[in-house]
Amino acid sequence: MTPGVDYYMGPQALHDLFLRTTGACTDTRAVPEGSMFFALKGPRFNANALASQALEQGARYAVIDEPEHVVDDRCILVKDVLASLQHLARHHRRTLELPVLAITGSNGKTTTKELINAVMSASRPTLATCGNLNNHIGVPITLLQLRPSHRFAIIEMGANKPGDIQELMAIAEPTHGLITNIGRAHLEGFGGMAGVVRTKTEMYSWLGGHSGEVFVHADDVLLMEQSAGFRQRWTYGVSPDARTQGGACQDDHRLAFWFRTIAGARVEVRTQLVGGYNLPNALAAVAAGQNFGVEDALIVKAIEEFTPGNQRSQWVETGRNEVILDAYNANPTSVEAALMNLASTASSRPKLAVLGDMLELGSEGPAEHARIIRLCDDLGLPAVFVGPLFKHSAGGRSAYKGVAELMEAWSSRPPIGQLILLKGSRGMRMETLLPAL
Repeated sequence: MTPGVDYYMGPQALHDLFLRTTGACTDTRAVPEGSMFFALKGPRFNANALASQALEQGARYAVIDEPEHVVDDRCILVKDVLASLQHLARHHRRTLELPVLAITGSNGKTTTKELINAVMSASRPTLATCGNLNNHIGVPITLLQLRPSHRFAIIEMGANKPGDIQELMAIAEPTHGLITNIGRAHLEGFGGMAGVVRTKTEMYSWLGGHSGEVFVHADDVLLMEQSAGFRQRWTYGVSPDARTQGGACQDDHRLAFWFRTIAGARVEVRTQLVGGYNLPNALAAVAAGQNFGVEDALIVKAIEEFTPGNQRSQWVETGRNEVILDAYNANPTSVEAALMNLASTASSRPKLAVLGDMLELGSEGPAEHARIIRLCDDLGLPAVFVGPLFKHSAGGRSAYKGVAELMEAWSSRPPIGQLILLKGSRGMRMETLLPAL
């Protein structure tokens, strides 16, 4: 053993050292000066061997769990780096008295998170999950960004298997929770829809045991049933019984809606979001603002100025076509909503759905892809399908084995003058088709 090195440092002692740093990091490609580097391990990597490199790049400390990689007393040797990161994050969160809102769901959780962040940031210093750092590593990293100046935090939580949400709730210890919806996503990891329901509602189970409050979409029968036991439940939706009530307004391709203020007045909001399926996401942001006392004018301004990004519900005019770019991810529930929106969107242009494979559906994949194809037929929407799963079920319809094959086909005959939906799972990279449109 190396003299001066603490081999079994607990959360409190580790936290004392953490407070001397500029923050936590896990990537040697970007080591902030003065940070605490956590040498994580995975099936194909072991960052313990990179601890000395991280220190050379400016890290103040390196947390490792393999003694042979200790170089000096800047190395903190622990039993398990990931567990230490998670325990440190929980300890750090406990040192700060502030509301923490956890968000999960099959669809819309990132958009909802960003909308709520916009609303809450209008009235107080707010921290929100950056990008999609929503797993067992991303959540602790986000929590460690909290500072005493923050007055609110929004933590996005994703799940790939049962128990994931329970684990993240135990790390973040939120005071509030919101499930956007429970749809047919990641079915492979959950063993079917019943597993998805059980996993997502782990949030309700944890909050129910810790006197938490939930925001619930009043028009979602399943969520209302699952949250029925909560004394502290703030509902939002079209339902007249919703505490935050609202509805869609007639507008062009972008979502416009109204909501009732706490005083009962009707207020209209014109967003930059595409699709009526974003109405619950927007009303969730209104509900959060009302719950925490944000002024109505600030709520309206924040939502109207919010600009979607990262291929989520974006309206793009290419010069040749109008494109609904919603290609960040896809599952049967979100694709169905996107198709229904495309079909109902008022436009003088011919419509075209360009759909990529929905991944991580396991044995239910073929049936779900066939169902989406039938929905296109039922809605009378011309469609182009991309990927082996769609191609297998497409029959005589226009289908391509991948994006490259479709790009080649479009090189001589690109779509012109159409309203086009681009939608598919992240792995399909449907956004790369945009230059051809």
